[in-house]
Amino acid sequence: MIGSGFGGLAAAVRLGSMGYRTTVLERLDRPGGRARVFEQDGFTFDAGPTIITAPFLFEELWELAGESMEDHVDLKPVDPFYTIRFDDGDVFRYSGDPLAMRSEVERISPSDVDGYERLMKRSEELCRVAFEGLGHVSFGNVGDMMRAAPDILRFGGHRSVHDIVSSFVKHPKLRIVFSFHPLLIGGNPFSASAVYGLIPYLERRWGVHHAVGGTGAIVRELIQLIKRQGGDLILNTDVEEIIVEDGHSVGVRLTSGEDLRSDIVVSNADAATTLRDLLPSKPARRWSPGAVDKARHSMGLFVWYFGTKRQFDDVGHHSILLGPRYRGLLDSIFKDKRLSEDFSLYLHRPSKADPSLAPDGCDTFYVLSPVPHLDGDTDWADAAEPYRQSIERRLCETVMPGLDETIVSSRVLTPLDFKTDYRAFKGSAFSLEPVLTQSAWFRPHNQQRSIQNFFLVGAGTHPGAGVPGVLSSARVLDKLVPNALELATRR
Repeated sequence: MIGSGFGGLAAAVRLGSMGYRTTVLERLDRPGGRARVFEQDGFTFDAGPTIITAPFLFEELWELAGESMEDHVDLKPVDPFYTIRFDDGDVFRYSGDPLAMRSEVERISPSDVDGYERLMKRSEELCRVAFEGLGHVSFGNVGDMMRAAPDILRFGGHRSVHDIVSSFVKHPKLRIVFSFHPLLIGGNPFSASAVYGLIPYLERRWGVHHAVGGTGAIVRELIQLIKRQGGDLILNTDVEEIIVEDGHSVGVRLTSGEDLRSDIVVSNADAATTLRDLLPSKPARRWSPGAVDKARHSMGLFVWYFGTKRQFDDVGHHSILLGPRYRGLLDSIFKDKRLSEDFSLYLHRPSKADPSLAPDGCDTFYVLSPVPHLDGDTDWADAAEPYRQSIERRLCETVMPGLDETIVSSRVLTPLDFKTDYRAFKGSAFSLEPVLTQSAWFRPHNQQRSIQNFFLVGAGTHPGAGVPGVLSSARVLDKLVPNALELATRR
């Protein structure tokens, strides 16, 4: 197993339940991939994912091992899911309560209430068909795509999320509220396939949760689960290439020069990097290095982690702070690849619900800003600190007055760090952009048919990015990987 992100850890548990003895290789000094943890000055920062939706995908992993997740991980519901603050100061409380949501919509635009209800009905149906019905289907051949095509077309998969949302609600603020979700998985609401409109109902059905101890607590417990299955985790171990002999993957070669042989290889490393740099050029593959280069890759992220010596009680667990532009900012990020002076921010305050993540009387935060990936001309070595200062000023002016006088811990992560730390191609935060022509069968397949016994999991394969997506990519392996006894019999 290459990589210890959620996709790799979930795949290791699933393979362990099939009789495999798994070894997870992680190039960094701590596990988790994008879900790793930073501990600094007494503060605990989850580096990446901050919310858990569709928790049953985690629960399944412990069930496969004959255990219960509740004995190891404590998930707490978050309410509201998000507090969305518009540039004019208006606030929308986004929750899983249908009546409360209807009231919020009505407060902004009474004439859009019926359209909102119809939009949620559509999201519900889409979630049942695309996520529950197709999220664990491999889409390894054209037939899978042809069977799904009628539903994809029926739900307007060729249209964008924003386009579909706009056909149901008219008020500009509501169009933002119900179209921003693709940004959570690396997509532009104005180009991401309308299939991803399933997210609002997914959140309503299963809720938005916080893991006590942070997302890193789930990583730690998954590793212990893998070890109880007989598996292992090796840190500070980088893979140079996947060894392929006679069309079969037979192990990996490390940058140290050591070869590790195995019956199968699963890569949870960045999919683009895996396909470009870790696989041999032969046999010919649909996702050749050239095809990867020409693909559309998700935006980058600028993340500022900071701790404060006092608490900001008025700041919620999850806040979305919108800037003065919506489409214009997204055009700058996705089309022009230009770093703008304005921004929209996601502000995370986990210590509101979990004081263990900060010293007494303090608060733990991270604030995230979508930015262009590295095809832009931003020199992050020079731009990172001025950009952080701009974000700090914005927070001071809006929801955190006096912030500049309370910061006692700080660190940043830029697209350059995503490239360096995670080997993310172009510094992209979510691998391939979720447009229709890069979804389902059009996305790199979970099973690379040109190379036997080699599989992909994670954000860059089907069904895509986000915690439910990467966990589902591991779920796809259930029908692709033979159990260990069957594989041994074949040989």
